[in-house]
Amino acid sequence: MIDDYYNEEEQWERVKRWLRENGPWLIAGVIIGLGALAGWRWYEARVERRHVEASIAYSDILKTLERGDRTAALTAIDELRKEYGSSAYADQADFLGARVHVDTNELGKAAERLTRVMTDSDDPQLQLLARVRLARVQIAQNNADAALKTLDGAKPGGFVARFDEVRGDALLAKGDRAGALAAWRKAEAVAGGDGKRPATIDLEGLRLKIWDLESDGVKTPVKP
Repeated sequence: MIDDYYNEEEQWERVKRWLRENGPWLIAGVIIGLGALAGWRWYEARVERRHVEASIAYSDILKTLERGDRTAALTAIDELRKEYGSSAYADQADFLGARVHVDTNELGKAAERLTRVMTDSDDPQLQLLARVRLARVQIAQNNADAALKTLDGAKPGGFVARFDEVRGDALLAKGDRAGALAAWRKAEAVAGGDGKRPATIDLEGLRLKIWDLESDGVKTPVKP
């Protein structure tokens, strides 16, 4: 029993000695760990707060546009982009700005905003959407070749139908009516609208364009 007592006492002395030697490091580790946790929570709260702020700013832009104040809306869009550039709301705001510029025939400015989303957005889907809209703007600028180059610059993913429809528009602008018809037919085939899945584009408008060419005797070219 005495031996057991001394063994326990020796073990306790060893524990106390270990604590004296390593205690400061343990305390420092706890402090660092608590600091890191507090810092992470602060970061999460900041991200959430800025997300809410960007959402409110975007909502205010929509209200401004509803009032018809395009100048104030464009100013607010630029401010949102400057303050919350990493937010998806900045990309959505640029989409709104591009639409305003198109409505006022400022196609160059619309192209700038769409190019920024296409190249800088963190969302691949928004990048593709911006690419399609940019191609439309380039067609309106009488630059069908640039539009085709824009469309060929990325894989369309779930935007296949939109890419093919706009490609057809670009080919028509170049005078390639048979190529346009082929692209539109392809868009129609992959767009859905068969009752089993929702259409991804305006099928009625697309079919009117197809009908217009076919009524003029244009035929889809046959692949060799």
